[in-house]
Amino acid sequence: MNLKELLHYTYVFPILAVGYYFSGLMGTGVFFDILAGILLTGSVISAVHHAEVVAHKVGEPFGTIILALCITILEVALIISLMVAGGEQAITLARDTVFAAVMLILNGILGICILVGGVKYYEQFFARTSATTYLVSIVSILILTLVLPNFTSSVNGPFYNQAQLIFVSIACLVIYGIFLMVQTIRHRNYFIVPEEHSEEMYIPSVRKTTISFIFLVICLAVVVVMAKGLSSTIEGMVQSLGAPKSLVGVIIAAVVLLPEGLAAIRAAKSNQIQSSLNLALGSALASIGLTIPAVSLVCIMYDIPLVLGLDKKDVILLSLSVFIVMLSLSRGKTNILYGTVLLVNLAAYIFTVIVP
Repeated sequence: MNLKELLHYTYVFPILAVGYYFSGLMGTGVFFDILAGILLTGSVISAVHHAEVVAHKVGEPFGTIILALCITILEVALIISLMVAGGEQAITLARDTVFAAVMLILNGILGICILVGGVKYYEQFFARTSATTYLVSIVSILILTLVLPNFTSSVNGPFYNQAQLIFVSIACLVIYGIFLMVQTIRHRNYFIVPEEHSEEMYIPSVRKTTISFIFLVICLAVVVVMAKGLSSTIEGMVQSLGAPKSLVGVIIAAVVLLPEGLAAIRAAKSNQIQSSLNLALGSALASIGLTIPAVSLVCIMYDIPLVLGLDKKDVILLSLSVFIVMLSLSRGKTNILYGTVLLVNLAAYIFTVIVP
């Protein structure tokens, strides 16, 4: 790798961010918090680039799976670190962050991808079987993790007892594990539209792929530690706005999902809506299917109460989002109306978080 490549922003940002984090300047003033935010954003954008290099090397659908798993690892690490530090005050953080991630993906990322593709290409086509496979898995896990806790009677409130938490965690892992087998082995053709990849694509060398994978891990780690370092600043900003604490979960989810969102939107602009769906829905499935079991394990180990059940307002918004996504993806083609409706749903969700 020559000097020009090393000076590319995708290498410079994570290196500067690592140096800044260990400098001890974070949290010492408004200017340094703004600088941290800039470096964090640059690291997120760099992560997108390196993830795409790896994805080009391994091919679809493995590339989108790698990015989805990286994003989930980032989300889990961030939630767990904040929950352990926050104790009982953070008992709703996992629920709020996972719910926010699902709403941002289903309404925001999907909505923007469909709208961008619709504006540029009028209609975009994808495999309906892939959308059905994703949604069957997502809906089942959503109900088990975020709705059912409100209706169990072993423990008062939107909680699971330890046995229920273990069962639901295993159920999530089984569904996600079987889904991965379907996606990568038994029915891989469901998730690939040959026309999208008919053009010859640059295949990076093993050396370049290895370097990008290392920098991808560095970028994701930097985002976790810097977002954690900025958490008190974010909470202070939320309190100054007079908004509920659940807005913190929305902000965390937005930071975590930025790499995946940018990659999905870029794919939609290139008329690769199938890749956009793989990125968005794969991330939603990984987010709940892996995050809940990991958080549950930590909560059991540290005896931290874990609130999972959503309130009535959020259940209605979640139901609306899932229903609209199912209708939008039922025909195997998209248009600008579907994207617009999803973005209106997202606006309604964010508005009701700020003004409940």
